[in-house]
Amino acid sequence: MIDIHTHLKLGGRMPDEPQPLTADQLVDAMNRNGIDQSVLLPLESPDAETCHYFMTEDAVAASAQYPERLIPFVSVDPRMRNNQKSVEYFVKAHNVKGFGELKNGLAFDDPLHKKIYAKCSDLGLPVLFHSDPTLCWDEVGLPRLEKCLQEFADLVIIGHGPGWWAAISADDDRSGGYPDEPVTPTGALDRLLGEYDNLYADISAGSGYNALTRDPDFTIGFLERHWRKLLFGTDYLSAFQDLPQFEWIKQAPLTDEQRQAIADGNARRVLGLQ
Repeated sequence: MIDIHTHLKLGGRMPDEPQPLTADQLVDAMNRNGIDQSVLLPLESPDAETCHYFMTEDAVAASAQYPERLIPFVSVDPRMRNNQKSVEYFVKAHNVKGFGELKNGLAFDDPLHKKIYAKCSDLGLPVLFHSDPTLCWDEVGLPRLEKCLQEFADLVIIGHGPGWWAAISADDDRSGGYPDEPVTPTGALDRLLGEYDNLYADISAGSGYNALTRDPDFTIGFLERHWRKLLFGTDYLSAFQDLPQFEWIKQAPLTDEQRQAIADGNARRVLGLQ
């Protein structure tokens, strides 16, 4: 199995922040849960809730400890000077496999984001983004995302977060959160996954789990339509964290082929792994 979404937490400023998570602890958890490889997603934007607690350099250093187990991504704030040069440096010097987590207060199609998308497209890097009402934000129907899917047709974009997963339902009003009512068919997320080959979905965190369990009848058809586009992930960032995705992947109404694709095969294709 490949976990497309993990972080390390090497320290924090506030006493109520989640417990630290080191590379050793992450790999131990991977061993206990049958995870072969995990993607490390730095967070470097100051408007993410956990700002500056996990830098790209930290992800690269952790991967050097466990080169067969941990896959580093690069993440730089789009508002930072020389951000495209930094992305290129980490690809060439440290063989990072993607960009993410993209999580900041800009609109999804902000011109500064588009510069990042263009650079990642040139370098063959997938981009994994977090969306909610104030971060990498969009409007009803996800029109900003759709414009970027069209403009950057060679760029693999991976959706994550409450603002992404709420759009599984056609009654999404962009308020985010974790809706528990039945899914209204023809949601923007469902449509875009079907229409754009370069769009994928990260099932991690409470948002992914909620979307796939809030309406079991709808989920059966959703999985049948999109099992080639779904990527297993946990959003593991703190020791002792609850990770319901492990039980979900075991119990979900999937064939063996579909389960293996979500657990491993789709990520290998997106990341260019053997």
